[in-house]
Amino acid sequence: MTAQERKRIRRCPICGKGPLPPGRRFCSDRCQQIDLGRWLSGDYAIPAEEEPEDDEGTGGQA
Repeated sequence: MTAQERKRIRRCPICGKGPLPPGRRFCSDRCQQIDLGRWLSGDYAIPAEEEPEDDEGTGGQA
């Protein structure tokens, strides 16, 4: 098996089982539910950088 063929083998992102059939992201409904739970609980949240607040009324000018 070549390196390119190994890259094409997709594995379940939750448990690592594979290879996954074409069109499937998870190996089972259980892994799919675990992933959904992680999204809903905020485990996959992307940290955001807050922008400094401008003074209201000055239009951003000093």
